[in-house]
Amino acid sequence: MTTVHAITATQKTVDGPSSKDWRGGRAASFNIIPSSTGAAKAVGKVLPALNGKLTGMSFRVPTVDVSVVDLTVRIEKKATYEDIKAAIKEESEGKLKGIIGYTEDDVVSTDFLGDSRSSIFDAKAGIALNDNFVKLVTWYDNEWGYSNRVVDLLRHIAKSK
Repeated sequence: MTTVHAITATQKTVDGPSSKDWRGGRAASFNIIPSSTGAAKAVGKVLPALNGKLTGMSFRVPTVDVSVVDLTVRIEKKATYEDIKAAIKEESEGKLKGIIGYTEDDVVSTDFLGDSRSSIFDAKAGIALNDNFVKLVTWYDNEWGYSNRVVDLLRHIAKSK
Protein backbone atom coordinates (compact mmCIF):
# COMPACT_ATOMS: atom_id res chain seq x y z
CA MET A 1 0.00 0.00 0.00
CA THR A 2 1.37 3.37 -1.01
CA THR A 3 -0.22 6.61 0.08
CA VAL A 4 0.45 9.78 -1.84
CA HIS A 5 -0.22 12.19 0.97
CA ALA A 6 -0.73 15.95 1.10
CA ILE A 7 1.55 18.11 3.24
CA THR A 8 0.88 17.97 6.99
CA ALA A 9 1.50 20.50 9.75
CA THR A 10 4.51 18.54 11.03
CA GLN A 11 6.50 19.08 7.84
CA LYS A 12 9.07 21.85 7.32
CA THR A 13 8.43 24.94 5.19
CA VAL A 14 12.16 25.20 4.43
CA ASP A 15 14.99 22.68 4.73
CA GLY A 16 15.97 22.14 8.35
CA PRO A 17 16.59 19.53 11.02
CA SER A 18 14.08 16.78 11.71
CA SER A 19 14.00 14.54 14.76
CA LYS A 20 12.39 11.78 12.67
CA ASP A 21 14.69 11.45 9.67
CA TRP A 22 16.78 13.46 7.22
CA ARG A 23 14.11 13.47 4.51
CA GLY A 24 11.51 14.69 6.97
CA GLY A 25 13.54 17.86 7.39
CA ARG A 26 13.32 18.81 3.74
CA ALA A 27 11.02 21.60 2.51
CA ALA A 28 7.53 20.19 2.01
CA SER A 29 6.42 22.65 -0.65
CA PHE A 30 9.33 21.85 -2.98
CA ASN A 31 9.75 18.10 -2.69
CA ILE A 32 8.16 14.69 -3.03
CA ILE A 33 9.30 13.08 0.22
CA PRO A 34 9.31 9.30 0.80
CA SER A 35 8.12 8.56 4.34
CA SER A 36 6.79 5.84 6.58
CA THR A 37 3.07 5.43 7.22
CA GLY A 38 1.07 3.89 10.03
CA ALA A 39 -1.87 3.25 7.69
CA ALA A 40 -0.96 -0.37 6.96
CA LYS A 41 -0.69 -1.20 10.68
CA ALA A 42 -3.98 0.59 11.35
CA VAL A 43 -5.74 -1.55 8.73
CA GLY A 44 -4.51 -4.67 10.54
CA LYS A 45 -6.02 -3.42 13.79
CA VAL A 46 -9.38 -2.60 12.22
CA LEU A 47 -9.46 -5.74 10.05
CA PRO A 48 -7.66 -8.44 12.07
CA ALA A 49 -7.74 -10.89 9.14
CA LEU A 50 -5.28 -8.55 7.38
CA ASN A 51 -2.96 -8.12 10.37
CA GLY A 52 0.62 -8.77 9.27
CA LYS A 53 -0.40 -9.16 5.62
CA LEU A 54 -0.09 -5.52 4.65
CA THR A 55 2.83 -3.14 4.49
CA GLY A 56 3.12 0.34 3.16
CA MET A 57 4.88 3.61 2.65
CA SER A 58 3.97 7.18 1.92
CA PHE A 59 5.07 9.90 -0.45
CA ARG A 60 4.43 13.39 0.94
CA VAL A 61 3.69 15.68 -1.98
CA PRO A 62 3.42 19.48 -2.27
CA THR A 63 -0.35 19.81 -2.24
CA VAL A 64 -2.34 21.16 0.70
CA ASP A 65 -5.15 18.60 0.94
CA VAL A 66 -6.50 15.35 -0.51
CA SER A 67 -4.47 12.17 -0.66
CA VAL A 68 -4.66 8.95 -2.63
CA VAL A 69 -3.98 5.29 -1.82
CA ASP A 70 -2.46 2.93 -4.36
CA LEU A 71 -3.20 -0.58 -3.09
CA THR A 72 -1.73 -3.55 -4.93
CA VAL A 73 -3.12 -6.90 -3.82
CA ARG A 74 -2.93 -10.56 -4.64
CA ILE A 75 -6.31 -12.14 -4.03
CA GLU A 76 -6.88 -15.84 -3.39
CA LYS A 77 -10.33 -16.11 -4.96
CA LYS A 78 -10.28 -15.14 -8.63
CA ALA A 79 -12.23 -12.01 -9.52
CA THR A 80 -12.21 -9.84 -12.60
CA TYR A 81 -11.63 -6.13 -12.23
CA GLU A 82 -15.25 -5.67 -13.32
CA ASP A 83 -16.38 -7.96 -10.45
CA ILE A 84 -14.33 -5.93 -7.96
CA LYS A 85 -15.72 -2.64 -9.26
CA ALA A 86 -19.28 -3.96 -9.01
CA ALA A 87 -18.76 -5.15 -5.41
CA ILE A 88 -17.29 -1.81 -4.32
CA LYS A 89 -20.04 0.14 -6.08
CA GLU A 90 -22.71 -2.00 -4.38
CA GLU A 91 -21.20 -1.40 -0.93
CA SER A 92 -20.83 2.34 -1.61
CA GLU A 93 -24.56 2.52 -2.37
CA GLY A 94 -25.57 0.15 0.45
CA LYS A 95 -24.44 -0.32 4.02
CA LEU A 96 -21.27 1.76 3.55
CA LYS A 97 -22.98 4.69 1.83
CA GLY A 98 -21.46 7.91 3.13
CA ILE A 99 -18.32 6.09 4.29
CA ILE A 100 -16.94 4.88 0.97
CA GLY A 101 -17.62 6.21 -2.49
CA TYR A 102 -17.31 5.08 -6.07
CA THR A 103 -16.55 7.09 -9.20
CA GLU A 104 -16.03 6.40 -12.87
CA ASP A 105 -15.34 10.08 -13.62
CA ASP A 106 -11.95 11.36 -14.81
CA VAL A 107 -11.03 12.83 -11.42
CA VAL A 108 -8.02 14.57 -9.88
CA SER A 109 -7.24 15.40 -6.26
CA THR A 110 -9.10 18.72 -5.99
CA ASP A 111 -12.34 16.97 -6.98
CA PHE A 112 -12.38 15.52 -3.44
CA LEU A 113 -11.81 18.68 -1.39
CA GLY A 114 -14.42 18.70 1.38
CA ASP A 115 -15.60 15.15 0.64
CA SER A 116 -16.79 13.62 3.92
CA ARG A 117 -16.33 10.00 2.83
CA SER A 118 -13.31 8.07 4.09
CA SER A 119 -12.39 6.60 0.73
CA ILE A 120 -13.61 7.10 -2.83
CA PHE A 121 -12.76 4.25 -5.21
CA ASP A 122 -11.51 5.48 -8.59
CA ALA A 123 -12.76 2.79 -10.99
CA LYS A 124 -10.84 4.22 -13.96
CA ALA A 125 -7.48 4.42 -12.19
CA GLY A 126 -7.18 0.80 -11.09
CA ILE A 127 -5.79 -2.04 -13.18
CA ALA A 128 -5.70 -5.81 -13.13
CA LEU A 129 -2.72 -7.88 -14.17
CA ASN A 130 -4.94 -10.95 -14.00
CA ASP A 131 -7.87 -12.26 -11.92
CA ASN A 132 -5.63 -12.67 -8.85
CA PHE A 133 -3.51 -9.50 -8.94
CA VAL A 134 -5.02 -6.02 -8.94
CA LYS A 135 -4.16 -2.41 -8.23
CA LEU A 136 -6.92 -0.34 -6.59
CA VAL A 137 -6.86 3.44 -6.28
CA THR A 138 -8.88 5.40 -3.73
CA TRP A 139 -8.98 9.11 -2.89
CA TYR A 140 -9.68 10.82 0.42
CA ASP A 141 -9.72 14.31 1.91
CA ASN A 142 -7.22 13.56 4.65
CA GLU A 143 -8.61 16.22 6.97
CA TRP A 144 -12.35 16.39 6.32
CA GLY A 145 -12.99 12.67 5.89
CA TYR A 146 -11.18 11.88 9.14
CA SER A 147 -13.02 14.64 11.00
CA ASN A 148 -16.34 13.21 9.85
CA ARG A 149 -15.44 9.75 11.17
CA VAL A 150 -14.59 11.32 14.55
CA VAL A 151 -18.06 12.92 14.57
CA ASP A 152 -19.58 9.51 13.70
CA LEU A 153 -17.70 7.96 16.63
CA LEU A 154 -18.90 10.66 19.03
CA ARG A 155 -22.50 10.11 17.89
CA HIS A 156 -22.10 6.36 18.40
CA ILE A 157 -20.72 6.89 21.92
CA ALA A 158 -23.55 9.31 22.76
CA LYS A 159 -26.18 6.79 21.59
CA SER A 160 -24.68 3.99 23.67
CA LYS A 161 -25.00 5.95 26.93
